[in-house]
Amino acid sequence: MVTSSHEAMHRIFQAYPGLFSRVSEALSIPFPKATAVSVLPNDVTETKPVDRRIDTLLRIETENHGSFLLAIEAQKKKDPEKPARWGYYLAYLRNRYRLPPLLLVVCQDPVTAEWATRPEPIEFFSWPSLTVRPIVAGPHNMPVITDPDEARTDLALTALAAITHAADPAIGAILKALSTALRDVPEDVADPIIEFTAQGLGNRPARNIWRNLVAVDLSFYKSYISEEIRDEGREQGRAQGRVQGRAEDILLVLEQRGIDISEEVRSRVTGCGDPEVLRTWLLRAVTAATIDEVFDSE
Repeated sequence: MVTSSHEAMHRIFQAYPGLFSRVSEALSIPFPKATAVSVLPNDVTETKPVDRRIDTLLRIETENHGSFLLAIEAQKKKDPEKPARWGYYLAYLRNRYRLPPLLLVVCQDPVTAEWATRPEPIEFFSWPSLTVRPIVAGPHNMPVITDPDEARTDLALTALAAITHAADPAIGAILKALSTALRDVPEDVADPIIEFTAQGLGNRPARNIWRNLVAVDLSFYKSYISEEIRDEGREQGRAQGRVQGRAEDILLVLEQRGIDISEEVRSRVTGCGDPEVLRTWLLRAVTAATIDEVFDSE
């Protein structure tokens, strides 16, 4: 299933077409600087029923070295079928556009990045007909940007760095640098960066860090995206409040009915985060003769 995190890892290159030049520079890969970039159709279907779609496909113009195609794939985990598909993509693009194609794979965990980095030959009896060798951007080689001044010089690169380092212990410092840098930019510039970062972090704990930073550091922004992120935080707070209130109700009912509440029982009730389980316990607490009847079958 395509997730918002998956989409952000490649769509950020569509929103900031010159980003690949800065990524290749950050990865110390000597590619000529782009002079023009255009987004091309990402449908690489040859004939039905074979259906192949590249996440993002760009045509990049350079000053002295002509044009090339950049196929960008967001890869969340190892997939033994992917190298063959990537080989298909590259061969198809070369045949259709008569331009040299390159493959950039964006990852969020070191294991996937290491797997994607390995050249994958398509061969028989040690004779490689085609070797798939992607450029890989991930937590193993993307810069850790924790200085707001450095983040301010390239917001898109910092956002992508945050996305690829989503599970890194330094993610809090990276996001803080990005939110600080965004204070000084116009809202229409900040909004897409805020959105790509939120989507790219997915459901990781870092998303909560980002949500809080947007609510505090960027509270003056009133755009739809900023408000949506803040609303998510408010709704999460209300949900936690409802769970906490229901746990207190259970303990109150048990106390009023004279049922002994041990520290173990109190911890079990207050530590439960499932509102449906708490509701069941509350209904049982009204009639239960013993504490065991409250937790019966749980």
